[in-house]
Parts: sequence; structure tokens; C-alpha cells
Amino acid sequence: MIILIKLILAHFIGDFLLQPTAWVKDKEVKKTKSRYLYAHILIHGLIVLLLLWDFNYWLLALLLMILHGVIDTIKLYVQKKANKSNWFLIDQLLHIISIVGLWIFFFKPDINLNPILSSSEIWIYASAILFITVVSGIVMKELMSSWSKTLGDNNDESLSNAGKYIGMLERLFVFVFVITGNWEGIGFLLAAKSVFRFGDLKESKDRKLTEYILIGTLLSFGIAIGVGMLVLKLIEHV
Repeated sequence: MIILIKLILAHFIGDFLLQPTAWVKDKEVKKTKSRYLYAHILIHGLIVLLLLWDFNYWLLALLLMILHGVIDTIKLYVQKKANKSNWFLIDQLLHIISIVGLWIFFFKPDINLNPILSSSEIWIYASAILFITVVSGIVMKELMSSWSKTLGDNNDESLSNAGKYIGMLERLFVFVFVITGNWEGIGFLLAAKSVFRFGDLKESKDRKLTEYILIGTLLSFGIAIGVGMLVLKLIEHV
């Protein structure tokens, strides 16, 4: 496992610590004609050998270099300005998958997923997380749809789906606070959200908007707290 950690660390060092912004911009413009692309690929292989400190792993380093180069090249030609953020995430995911894949191929670790997959706690947590993020978001949207229509479309523009993801994150935080017994964190989160929202509500002077946000916040927190307490009870009985 320590070798896998070193390989991932080597990736982070090569992709973030030792890759200047000027290199990134040059690669995006010149693509495979950029000398920095090949310098970047070479650095990854050298870091792998340096961290593993064993030249016997030269083939592993070489394959990692090749895969890294292929993934980066695909990203350079496929990504556009509109989907650049998405391709950054895809790029990093592919790098991690290639690292884990080569680690398994070379070292053949004894990975037994049966205890994990057969654990009742894993399925309880997975169900709870899916519910408080995706499912409850849709439920809340339907429950509050009649009120949201009365607000009209005159409100200030906001980021696309920002409210959706804010709700997901706040319910996840509350859920974690509940199952870890850190109830004071819920108060801190509620206070922080109130501070951020205070300016909007003060400027809008819209009672309907204030009530809508208050109901949504309480409903969101209530769902997360309820699911968290239910999960704790279920865990006690498995």
C-alpha cells in the first residue's frame, strides 16, 4: 500500500507542484508541439523512480509516463473552453485509475472486497448519502414547487444549479456532524449560512423569499438530522 501512496504522491508533485502555469498555457496552445508536454511527462517518471528509490521499477515508471502522456494529449485535443473544468476532473480521474491499475498489475496486492461489500454498515451509509444528496433534493423541490412559483423570476441571477449543490453539501455536513456526535457543528453551519443569507434577505425586503429560504433551510437540516439519527439507530442493531 505504501508504494501506491508514493505513486499517487508522485502524480500530485508532477501535476501540481512541478508544473508551472506557463507550461500549462503553452501546452494548451501548442499541444503536442509543446516541449513542456514532454518535459512534464519525463518529470513524472523521474519522480516515481526518486520516490520508490529503486531502479528495478524502471518499467513501471516508463509505463506511467506513457499513460500520463496519452491521457494529457487526449485532454489537450478534446477539451474546449466550455468543458475545461469537466476535462480537468476526467483527466485526474484517468490518471488515478492508471496508477492504481499499474500498481495492481505489478504488485498483485491481496484485495478482498467481500468483507466490505457484505458489511451492513456500508449499505446503510451508501443509502443514506444517496438519499440526503440526490433524492431529498428532488423531494424538497417538489414539496416547495408551489411556493417557488410565487417568487417569480425577478430575483438576481445566480450560478447554474448553485442552490442544488449548496443543499447537497449542507445536508452532507449535517449528516456527518450527527453520525460523529458533533452536534455543535450544526449550530455553526446554521449560523454561517444565516450570515451569508442576511445581506440578500435585507436587500430584497421580500417576505416571501425570506419565508421560502427559512422553510427550505429548516427542511434541509431536518432531513439530514433525521437520516443521521436513523442511521445511528440502524447501526446499533446490525
